[in-house]
Amino acid sequence: MSKLGLTMALGPYEHVRDLATGHVTVEGVDLNFLELPTLEIFHRMTQRQEFDVSEMSFGRYVGLSGHGDTRLVALPVFLSRVFRHAAIFIRRDGPVRNPEDLVGKRIGVPEWSQTAGIYMRGWLQHQIGAKLTDIEWVMGGVNAPNVHCEPLELPSGFRVRHVADRSLNNLLLTGEIDALFSASAPHGFGRGAEGIVRLFPDFMAAEEAYYRDTGIFPIMHIVCMRRALTEEYPWLAMNLLKAFERAKNNSLERLKFPSMSRYALPWTNAYVVRSRGIFGEDFWPYGLTSNRQTLQAFLQYAYEQGVSPRLLAAEELFAAGASDTSTFYSAQGEPAA
Repeated sequence: MSKLGLTMALGPYEHVRDLATGHVTVEGVDLNFLELPTLEIFHRMTQRQEFDVSEMSFGRYVGLSGHGDTRLVALPVFLSRVFRHAAIFIRRDGPVRNPEDLVGKRIGVPEWSQTAGIYMRGWLQHQIGAKLTDIEWVMGGVNAPNVHCEPLELPSGFRVRHVADRSLNNLLLTGEIDALFSASAPHGFGRGAEGIVRLFPDFMAAEEAYYRDTGIFPIMHIVCMRRALTEEYPWLAMNLLKAFERAKNNSLERLKFPSMSRYALPWTNAYVVRSRGIFGEDFWPYGLTSNRQTLQAFLQYAYEQGVSPRLLAAEELFAAGASDTSTFYSAQGEPAA
């Protein structure tokens, strides 16, 4: 019986390496793996569905789903997860010195629906207690002007303006905004006495405390597929999920190997031990059950901030019958009895 031919486009992740090389296969699938820049993947998949399976911005996917665009459906595979306290930038001599100082200020964001920004605004509202409607939000390019402005349909009371002729980096340096929420660092970061610094110099400590307080391990990028495939091949989503899980588990086992440096990173094993102490044995979990708290928090933020016009349930995000592999595998990765 011939296998189903699929094209998959992802970024260069170690935890999908075994899928890319064919060391891990997807049962019933002949996989054509493409490694491409993530922003290119997002655009080509959302605009023309050029791939069968691809990486996708979590914020973009939730926005599409909330607006009734059902062409894509997700797998609970979380390729990129990044805490974002390190992504809050202020001017060294500016008016913001601590998180509470952000209340009522002018804050720059590159895109309203950027996943990182959704998490940061959620943190500001739910952990710091700020009203997002009390803040003036300024959209623009981080390091170069951006004349394009995404269409916004925001809840009543939000104040958002677009600056097309100057960068947010420039606006922060000149004091025309007070802070910047950005996944990429502005060019003025760390340059000179008048330059830009992080709000949290020891961001790792702040992020660890945030995780212990909230249980949220921010998900940035997910995996999605063409919904039509799940309808034509009901077995496909689970087979893909199982393959992603195997590739990820192989990657974690390589990380845990202490007697040789398999990665060009000093103290790799120490980082692994620390991560296991904070997050548990599987410190990069896939599946709905292990990630429900993070997923529900993000969906709440997306709704409150107008990225999604309705509050989605976590179960709505994923292909039917493929929310977890626990149905088939025990905690040791062996077939369940």
